[in-house]
Amino acid sequence: MRPIIFSKMDFSHSSLFGYIEDLQELTIIERPVRRSLKFWPGYPRNKCGGKSSSSYETESCGNTSSGFTKNQGVSNAWLETLLAVIEALPKETIRHEILNPLVSKAQLSQTLQSRLVSCKIMGKVANKFEAHIIKREVLPLVKSLCQDVEYEVRTCMCRQLEHVARGIGTDLTKTVVLPELVELARDEGSSVRLAAFETLVNLLDMFDADDRSQTVLPLVKSFCEKSFKADESIIVSLSFHLGKLCNGLYGIFTPEQHLRFLEFYKKLSTLGLQQENGHNDNQLHLQTLEQEKKYISVRKNCAYNFPAMIVFVDPKNFHLELYSIFFCLCHDPEVSVRYTMAISFFEVAKLLNSDVYTIHKELVTLLQDESLEVLDALVGHLPEILELMTNGGEKNGSESKLLSIPDLIPALTTAEQRAATSLKWRTHEKLLQKYACLPHIISSDQIYYRFIQRMLTIVLTNNVLPVQKAAARTLCVYLRYNRKQEQRHEVIQKLIEQLGQGKSYWNRLRFLDTCEFIMELFSKSFFCKYFFLPVLELTHDPVANVRMKLCCLLPKVKSTLKIPTDKHLLQQLELCIRKLLCQEKDKDVLTIVKRTVLELDRMEISVDAFQKRFYENDLLDQEKERQEHLLEMEQLEKEKQKNEGRSANINDKMFEKKRRDSKTSSVLAKSINLSISGSSSGTSAGKEEKKSKLVRSQSFSTQVLHPKYSNIDKCPNKSSATGYTSSIPGMGKSCMLSFSDDSFRTHSAGNSGNAVFPSSCSRNLFNSANQKNNGNKEGQSRKMSVKNRKSNS
Repeated sequence: MRPIIFSKMDFSHSSLFGYIEDLQELTIIERPVRRSLKFWPGYPRNKCGGKSSSSYETESCGNTSSGFTKNQGVSNAWLETLLAVIEALPKETIRHEILNPLVSKAQLSQTLQSRLVSCKIMGKVANKFEAHIIKREVLPLVKSLCQDVEYEVRTCMCRQLEHVARGIGTDLTKTVVLPELVELARDEGSSVRLAAFETLVNLLDMFDADDRSQTVLPLVKSFCEKSFKADESIIVSLSFHLGKLCNGLYGIFTPEQHLRFLEFYKKLSTLGLQQENGHNDNQLHLQTLEQEKKYISVRKNCAYNFPAMIVFVDPKNFHLELYSIFFCLCHDPEVSVRYTMAISFFEVAKLLNSDVYTIHKELVTLLQDESLEVLDALVGHLPEILELMTNGGEKNGSESKLLSIPDLIPALTTAEQRAATSLKWRTHEKLLQKYACLPHIISSDQIYYRFIQRMLTIVLTNNVLPVQKAAARTLCVYLRYNRKQEQRHEVIQKLIEQLGQGKSYWNRLRFLDTCEFIMELFSKSFFCKYFFLPVLELTHDPVANVRMKLCCLLPKVKSTLKIPTDKHLLQQLELCIRKLLCQEKDKDVLTIVKRTVLELDRMEISVDAFQKRFYENDLLDQEKERQEHLLEMEQLEKEKQKNEGRSANINDKMFEKKRRDSKTSSVLAKSINLSISGSSSGTSAGKEEKKSKLVRSQSFSTQVLHPKYSNIDKCPNKSSATGYTSSIPGMGKSCMLSFSDDSFRTHSAGNSGNAVFPSSCSRNLFNSANQKNNGNKEGQSRKMSVKNRKSNS
């Protein structure tokens, strides 16, 4: 029979929605009456301390029998199965097979285990029916279990009130569920109060502004005050839900309340780091272990809620309000706290946006953390974080980017070296994979000098295959985005010599893995140009495993060929396959060769023109080629600009020198003209003499020189005063060069003495040619006259 207490409860009492002082004055008489049932003579009791359950009859005081433990495990397994199946069952089946028996199993006369199971099933069933059915059949059971005499039942039912509230809607939640939560929040059991607080926080979105300000907010303030004084058991849960609570109540906070909750968060985030005064060390020693664990959990929860608190204070106020807390949490002595900060670092960076440069030092600190767990947590979103670090601060100029790079590169190299020296190879592999983002973050020169050689060393010396493959792929990415041809050729040469032609067969196997990554990242023409023939050379490898891996790779190698451009490479491939078929002695390799031959025969080679079948692949390959060409052109353009800058400087210097020389030459020209004009009157007789000499020199040039005079330039310049021999060599040179190079014409025209000779020489040559033509014409006319005479005779 149901106790009479339910008829006396009035959940519509207006004082339930008052302030916390009014709520504390409320007295519910039914709970003491219900709890007094524990001590009634007919009520089943446990001899070991008051736990009432008939199922406990099989266990002794303080110890549980093995049979009961097995039965309890089986019961829990079936319960989990039933809870999972309820989602798929039809309503009628749930109502007849589950809900009807649940009414009897939830009664106070049933065992504790039965009532606990009823609470869990009640939360699942509440979402399967309409609101009126839940109100009529489910809510009475919910009220009964919320008022149960056992705190375990009240706690369990309190945690299921969230599911019940989602099923009945906001109206019934306000009139039924909220009063129950208010009462359970003042329960004497700490676990019940904790469950009530967490359920209140999870249901904040279902309460209106009045309920939040008049009911929820006073309860939360009471929890916060008691967490440091009388009820420290709730402080861990309060720190975990504080971010959600602050953002859920954000709209109803006054400025004073906003500041109070922010200060409360700051106090929680440094809890346990300062030694409190007024306590003796001996007194604290007994509480140290428990309190230290509790305080570590509180700081860890504060680190978890840090992104939510940034939203609470506004990212613009981060540096003023929360940066000191962020610094403390990133430098916390406990690994778990720093680990949580590393996980939430990406969310913090996204929220800060343009102010992300303010947390660069903390990123470097976490990268250099002594715990690899922290590094592993940070590496998960490292590419996104680095991209935000370099691109997020555009509004503040490029200074923040330039300042961030010098500290970042040593931190990245230190993190990789620490991961390499540890036994956690998965962390090392993950780190190497994420380092493939660096070409988008730092320059190719920095990558070449700080990372490429390190990746090559890992491929050559590391003993873990996944780590080697991760380093090889990252190395190929670095090679893909390298902008200097010299550096790129050097890396390619090292790959071929140290891996492809290495003494260890293990290195040659890694060379084939690297070639697979190159075929994935680069264009077909790039692979054929640098790696096609080195790969085929491994068909003569003395180790069967290398030849076997090469045979498996040959279909991919053939797919990089284009006909007719790579026809000679196709012939080389076919020749190598014939040699393998004829000369291979290993049975396993020969089997794979035969299988590969069949696969190669079925393959179609792409041609230079696009085909419909390979259209998408051809487009991707063309895009890769275009990007590679752009990288080369960009580097050539930079070198050209440098050279142009140098030549511009040289031209400026030359122009300045010419300008100075022109000034001096103009002064000299003026002085020479003056001297010539002064002596012109006395040289009229000398001009006639010069003309006669000029005529004799022209006639001499038209004559055929005797062989003994052909080397006239070698004659000593004895008659330089007369001007004969000096004019002849100049004339000869000017005549020859005038037909070959026009530039010499200006040079010869600049000399007054030689300016006449080219024209006179050409004139004489023309005249002699005319004379020859006239002579030929006269000879032809005479011959014609002789023929005419003969014919007449």
